[in-house]
Amino acid sequence: MTSIQDLHQQLINKERSAVEITTEVLNRIEKFEPKVQSFLMITGDQALAQAKTVDEKIARGENIGLLEGIPIAIKDNMCTKGIRTTCGSRILENFVPSYESTVTQKLKDAGAIIVGKTNMDEFAMGSSTENSGYHTTNNPWDITRVPGGSSGGSAAAVASGECVVALGSDTGGSIRQPASLCGVVGLKPTYGLVSRFGLVAYASSLDQIGPFGRSVEDTAILLQAIAGYDPKDSTSLNVPIPNYLQSLHPNFHTRSKLKIGIIQETFGQGLDNEVKESVEKAIEVLQDLGAEVQVISCPRFGYGLPAYYIIAPSEASANLARYDGVKYGIRNEESANLLEMYTKTRAKGFGTEVKRRIMLGTYALSAGYYDAYYLKAQKVRTLIKEDFESAFAKVDLLICPTSPTTAFKTGEKTEDPLNMYLSDLTTIPVNLAGLPALSIPCGFDRQNLPIGMQLIGNVLKEELLLQVAYAYEQATQWHEKRPIL
Repeated sequence: MTSIQDLHQQLINKERSAVEITTEVLNRIEKFEPKVQSFLMITGDQALAQAKTVDEKIARGENIGLLEGIPIAIKDNMCTKGIRTTCGSRILENFVPSYESTVTQKLKDAGAIIVGKTNMDEFAMGSSTENSGYHTTNNPWDITRVPGGSSGGSAAAVASGECVVALGSDTGGSIRQPASLCGVVGLKPTYGLVSRFGLVAYASSLDQIGPFGRSVEDTAILLQAIAGYDPKDSTSLNVPIPNYLQSLHPNFHTRSKLKIGIIQETFGQGLDNEVKESVEKAIEVLQDLGAEVQVISCPRFGYGLPAYYIIAPSEASANLARYDGVKYGIRNEESANLLEMYTKTRAKGFGTEVKRRIMLGTYALSAGYYDAYYLKAQKVRTLIKEDFESAFAKVDLLICPTSPTTAFKTGEKTEDPLNMYLSDLTTIPVNLAGLPALSIPCGFDRQNLPIGMQLIGNVLKEELLLQVAYAYEQATQWHEKRPIL
């Protein structure tokens, strides 16, 4: 599958129609889904109808936008009017939203073709897409391994060419970590840059929607389409949105002394040697491109993981209280009273990991423990944010591995949740501070599994992140490699 720009040019030149492009993608989905299992739902009929509308517009001689006629996949925690939205959970297996999320409405308005809703860890709780209530998604580079999570379905769909670009959500690394494991680009925007209206909430102060692409350029185009102020979201930022695409250049020599800081706390124990070597070589490429590199300490970085696993479950326990069998979702009909209906519905509808996090969060918020756990975690969150502020007083960007390891075997960590949680060790602090960060492929290990490098920017520095990532991408060939399915 070619880039958005190439497909756009083909449509303008009438070399291919939107229906032909969409049909090709749907055929790839039919061919590869038995192996990869990226999707929970394929919206083939709607996609072809959307594509036909684009072709009619071209036939009339009207101009089309960059995303018109481009097949895209949506993580199944974003509400799509008239299309089932399950959030990867059995409790919402029959939920069909009566409204459209802001991001999907923007994509529809831009003429993008939605080909389906992608698989995910239930309610975005997980790092492997093994916690889905429906099935496990496989990594296109090795189908015996996980694609990462919770947006593993979207990352795998992009990597396997089952769509051109995709949307995911990131609460503690759920865009960047699967992007790293699947060898694609994934960007978590500044908190508030992209509207969360219509996103099924996990942890409201951490959740953020963002784009996946096989290239930095495609990622920038998708971010452009979804970024911007939304009065329906009280946390939405009312700020000017730069032209991300125009800012991409094959080098950054024009920037005076671009300073990049290596987070020293991310290169210690637990980091795979091959990941470490690939990221260090990538840093050398950035130096060759003109960046000034220095080691930076973020001393509270390591406290991000324990703080997150108090804050996120606490918010989840409040957000998931709405799934009670009354308003929407499944309902246990064999209950003697209301309380029994609540408990049986939730016992049946929620998976193991969701129940674990609800109990963790409820405990942390309970009387006598709020100050000891939740309040203390919020104080640690402030300290982590202060570390980032101190670092950005010295450098323009920060750099570290996206994931401490490459893709692990399916089932390898399911019986050890604490080990699974370590997958997000380097990504979680970014969410706690509300910063933007991007994962870009920077190598492969000896088993031909992708390795990702994480670039972290200060608030609203997406433009700089994309500039540096694009310059690195153009100086290397990692983005040209594709999995053989």
